[in-house]
Amino acid sequence: MRIRIRPVETSFYDLFAESASQLVKGSTLLSQVLDPNADRKALGEQMRDAEHEADEITHRIVKRVNSTFVTPFDREDIYRLASSLDDVMDYMEETVDLIGLYEVDELPAQVADQIEVLQRACELTADAMPRLRTMKDLEEYWIEINRLENQGDRSYRRILADLFNGQHKALQVLKLKDIVDSLEHAIDALESVANTVEQIAVKES
Repeated sequence: MRIRIRPVETSFYDLFAESASQLVKGSTLLSQVLDPNADRKALGEQMRDAEHEADEITHRIVKRVNSTFVTPFDREDIYRLASSLDDVMDYMEETVDLIGLYEVDELPAQVADQIEVLQRACELTADAMPRLRTMKDLEEYWIEINRLENQGDRSYRRILADLFNGQHKALQVLKLKDIVDSLEHAIDALESVANTVEQIAVKES
């Protein structure tokens, strides 16, 4: 256990919790793309606003690191965690943006599975962030995120197998692959968040 000899800036915990809460908001907006009657333009605007809010939180974290003498855990880990959380939101926003730009009216049915995995992982991450204060009861979080990431990988492979079965137009395949790639990247970024939390917990134990 590391010995503290100076007061530690604890506002980072609140900022990470706030950042993770934005992921829940973003994943909820993302899930609305599955509704064929959704206003894609309005949804895209809402998603961009959410992404900008997430960026602001990330900037606040970085600024706080640069102005704080004693951080609650290693600066490199703070940067890595903030960056990974920001990446998740970036990829979710990218997904919604691509659906609008490519004017995709119908998504593969399996995309719903990817989005469900993403939503659940975002909820678990938001639930886990406040526990960074005590570093307790976090192991189940990173284990479950790893399981969800594996589930997302299986969905991703099934989607690709369907896209490349020769029954789709080449241009449509390219468009849909970009979209599911962005979803896959978002899920991978959530695993990066969980891995960083695990590394922090191990160092602080």
